[in-house]
Amino acid sequence: MTQHDRRIWLENVSLVREIQHEASMDLKRSVFDLLRGRYTKPERRTVLDTISLEVRQGERVGIIGPNGAGKSTLLKVMAGILTPTTGAVEVHGVTAPLIEIGAGFDPELSLVDNVVLYGVLLGVPRERMLARAAEIIAYAELEPYATAMVKTLSSGMVARLGFAVASDVTPDVMLIDEVLSVGDEHFRAKSSERIRHFWESGITCIIVSHDLHFVGESCDRVLCLEGGRITFDGPPRAAVRFYLDTV
Repeated sequence: MTQHDRRIWLENVSLVREIQHEASMDLKRSVFDLLRGRYTKPERRTVLDTISLEVRQGERVGIIGPNGAGKSTLLKVMAGILTPTTGAVEVHGVTAPLIEIGAGFDPELSLVDNVVLYGVLLGVPRERMLARAAEIIAYAELEPYATAMVKTLSSGMVARLGFAVASDVTPDVMLIDEVLSVGDEHFRAKSSERIRHFWESGITCIIVSHDLHFVGESCDRVLCLEGGRITFDGPPRAAVRFYLDTV
């Protein structure tokens, strides 16, 4: 694979995070423990462990593995939401991360302002987002709330708005987590149809999924993750068999 062909490149990426126990989150208790000589540093856990990976233009890659394997964390590193402790990451082109949809909204701003801000953060010019705002809000079925502050919306409404903005751009790379199942059955069907369009249009797609049938039939390549490491990287059906054999 040449550098021109690749959209995503990771080399020896590791991510270590501190694990705060409930007791150490209590400031008063932490102070008393420190004075008594009982204070212990928070544990550190390796969430991603020396991952190296290349994904080429137009490739559809599935990521499977048990809960806690590091799947969603890997997507967040690709999206730039998380910075790895060590290693290098390159993602070329406009990236649409459908991960924790709506988490970046400012609750004090209106829906229109948040649509513009969210789009700009995704790399879309402000003028285009202003022109698209009404249609995006209509897709989310939130027209009556266009000038309301986001904090007045339910969590389901926020997720619908987040999906509408993130999926309105025409990305080079789409990062999809299963948390995109938002809204009621009607909206889930509508959002699934939009995702299917991206999936079939030649855009580079990385998807975290527990739907082994979908992964086995629809992806070009599948990664198995276990304990923050890639344990298999290859043909979809072989990856599914490997995963089922190790569960």
